[in-house]
Amino acid sequence: MPNSKQIVVNPKVGRDDLPQFVKDSVAEGVKLFICTPGETESVKNAGGVTVSPSEDADIFLVSSLDEAVVKQKEGCRFALKVKVEGNEDIATAVSAAKMGAEAVVVETGDWKIIPLENLIADIHRGNTSIYAKVDSPNEVPTMFAVLELGVDGVVLSAEGIDDVKQASKHLSSIGGVDLIFAKVTEVKNLGVGDRACIDTASILNPGEGILVGSQAKTLFLVHNESSGSKFTSPRPFRVNAGSIHSYILMPDGTTRYLSEIESGDEVLAVDNEGNTRTVIVGRVKIERRPLTLVKVEYEGGSGSTLLQNAETIPLIGKEGAQIPVTDLKAGDEILVRVDRASGRHFGVAVDEFVLEK
Repeated sequence: MPNSKQIVVNPKVGRDDLPQFVKDSVAEGVKLFICTPGETESVKNAGGVTVSPSEDADIFLVSSLDEAVVKQKEGCRFALKVKVEGNEDIATAVSAAKMGAEAVVVETGDWKIIPLENLIADIHRGNTSIYAKVDSPNEVPTMFAVLELGVDGVVLSAEGIDDVKQASKHLSSIGGVDLIFAKVTEVKNLGVGDRACIDTASILNPGEGILVGSQAKTLFLVHNESSGSKFTSPRPFRVNAGSIHSYILMPDGTTRYLSEIESGDEVLAVDNEGNTRTVIVGRVKIERRPLTLVKVEYEGGSGSTLLQNAETIPLIGKEGAQIPVTDLKAGDEILVRVDRASGRHFGVAVDEFVLEK
């Protein structure tokens, strides 16, 4: 199994509905299916990779080390299913990993996070993937954030394709975004307006920020305030994101207005290489401040944003250079994210005529 973040589906649909369900799930990016021996053939015929206690499975699912020893001697691909209720169960999973298990499929009891943290710490350097069972798609972000490394995948018991789609949306939040360099064409100081500072519950790294903009098609990567200055202390949890009308890219790929964001929301943090993670908002500060208009152009389009006119608010240039708004000038190149969709309707991308300027 590839050691990458993925959704593993345990189908909970009728036998007649199974082939179409598998095809629809594969279309959503799902590859692995944990299934019963009686479902193996149907899942394989529909394009899925099977993990099952069946001799016909692509990956044989064992439930003990004794079974693992047998499959290892036979030269079979195998994965271990284990319920972690104590340290001895973690030791069993580690032993299976050392034997060459392609994955350990983990079910936890009342304690969900600590057992997974211990398991990740013990085997994350090897080639064995960790797949954690979840009760609902809403648990997906938490599982992918355990011990920062996260599990390699989640096992979702899906009663329909909507469950898979919801889980896939959460997965897309850590899948990365494509960034390009756009050329600054205008920097203009404006009057006073309301701007929003987003204070997160995370330490944001150098190169990391939030995507915002006046047009949904073009979002600017605004850097966090980790650098500080001789007049201000570093605030690595903060992104001064700009005017309250601006769009902000969310973990599920939708956009919202900055004015709508509040404590407890989850927003998408993005670094200068396009890597993403979900962070929790601790506070949003909306205050009246002088604003600066920044316009850019790139091949096939243009965009703009309004940011506070202050030295502590950087955009990101070549080689990760931080360029404060106050130093920005025409001809500079800064990172933006360009959306292929024409526009947004209630935050959702739509392919229809939408003109934002």
